[in-house]
Amino acid sequence: MKRKNFLKLSSVFGFFLANPVLASVTGDPNDEERDKYRNDREYWIMLLDKMASPILMPMSQGKLREVFKPAYSPTWDGRNNQVAYMEAFGRLIAGIAPFLNLEDDETGESILRKRLRTAVHRSLAHAVDPQSPDYLFWGTPESRQPLVDAAYIAEALLLAPEKLWRPLDDKTKAGIIREFTKIRQIQPYNNNWILFAAIIETFLLSVDQPIEASRIDPAIEQVQKWYVGDGWYSDGNKFHFDHYNGYVIHPMLVDILRVNVKKGRRDQKELDLAIKRMQRYASFQERYISPQGTYPVFGRSSTYRAGLFQPLVKLALENNLPAGIEPAQVRCALTRVLKNLFIPSTFTKEGYLTLGLVGDQQQDLADYYSNTGSMYITSLVFFALGLPGTHQFWSGPYTDWTQAKAWKGLPFVRDYAVDY
Repeated sequence: MKRKNFLKLSSVFGFFLANPVLASVTGDPNDEERDKYRNDREYWIMLLDKMASPILMPMSQGKLREVFKPAYSPTWDGRNNQVAYMEAFGRLIAGIAPFLNLEDDETGESILRKRLRTAVHRSLAHAVDPQSPDYLFWGTPESRQPLVDAAYIAEALLLAPEKLWRPLDDKTKAGIIREFTKIRQIQPYNNNWILFAAIIETFLLSVDQPIEASRIDPAIEQVQKWYVGDGWYSDGNKFHFDHYNGYVIHPMLVDILRVNVKKGRRDQKELDLAIKRMQRYASFQERYISPQGTYPVFGRSSTYRAGLFQPLVKLALENNLPAGIEPAQVRCALTRVLKNLFIPSTFTKEGYLTLGLVGDQQQDLADYYSNTGSMYITSLVFFALGLPGTHQFWSGPYTDWTQAKAWKGLPFVRDYAVDY
């Protein structure tokens, strides 16, 4: 079957119904593209669909391997290249889970949401069915990468249990539990990977399955020991100045603690402290964004693009942004970032993300473990789409963010280090 049969993507623009709240949002007056979309939310949903459909529509029919031919880093280290399919699927659904978790209605975006949600359900069935062409490679003790991306599948199920887990048929649920149990054969490295093992066990805990506590509690306690101050954790015994506090550490630690506190296994004070530390880190993230909508590119995995902003959008989703940061300023700042990142050539002609940061000329930026599937961690920025369109994140008028205010000579919130 030809690839185009899978990718009859619905036009988001034809779906949207007039929303007087959103339609009143003026957007950035300096944005040359401001007339293309009625509002920022429409632009974000268009981008979500553009990333998600080329992965989910074929996988929902067991055809992902047939149509998706990943590219690999020029310095690829020779690991099993089948990891690319789980990377694309797991990372993608983690990012779009909050959007899929919204209640359905008669709006255009709800039509899209139902289509993608159904595709995730069907894709999960293929992912754990050994007879399916799209049965995922779940790793071996020697081939450990799948631990990472199974963790993002677990994160997605934790973020949207009512919409992504409970509607699954018994066979698919049993398959997920089986694979999450088998993956215990993979031992994590002594860095952010310990949280991947912990979040998989935490998902099993959340659905009342037997757990291996030795993959949860030591991970929590080790990460707590790695806290170096002012919102930053080291990634292992030595501090790394990169974006892994955003990609993994803060959000996964909070989600792990939240479930374990609810189940009576950990103390509420631990969760409260982890959230405060994530808020501090997110305050830096908001200040990363320049008046032009760029941010500092440093450390490994720079090709993961906007996924680094996961703590900031997670706190927006939970109505818990740091003091002094308004939801609308986060939306406006990140919209500018997304428009800088996702120019047409950031996608291949087949519709997949390129290896790089901006456009298609930066393949050498990809790390030795990076492939096309790895790039879909950028979808974590879409957490904010789990907020309804009426929320002030989306409905608030255009608002300058911290650096935009600072370099216009406008008042902005002063910054001080914290000691928790």
